[in-house]
Amino acid sequence: MELPRILYVDDEVINLELLQLTFMNDFKVLTAASAKEGLRLLELNPDIHVVISDLKMPVMDGLDFIKVVKQIDPAKVCMLLTGFMESDVMLEGFNKELIFRYLMKPWEKDHLKETIREALKR
Repeated sequence: MELPRILYVDDEVINLELLQLTFMNDFKVLTAASAKEGLRLLELNPDIHVVISDLKMPVMDGLDFIKVVKQIDPAKVCMLLTGFMESDVMLEGFNKELIFRYLMKPWEKDHLKETIREALKR
């Protein structure tokens, strides 16, 4: 059986590797170290089901990246995974129906896995 495809975008390579290794038996995790690279991967892999993005990234932050993703494909389920609690970003993300969840780093494996599974059901 083919694993569901997830895209994780984060400018810190260690975070990309950690998430990929943690969930390699549960999901096919594609990773990108920038929003630009993430958009390229989405173009090449239209069958990506869930998009997870860090918030704080150079050039384009996570919320702006998700806005572009939603313009391209409104059906994509997107989440922010960040070390920063920014209520204005969170409110905008939910109010404009851009994000499914706003998750904090460091993440807990079972909680993140369950959240991704919930997102896949949408």
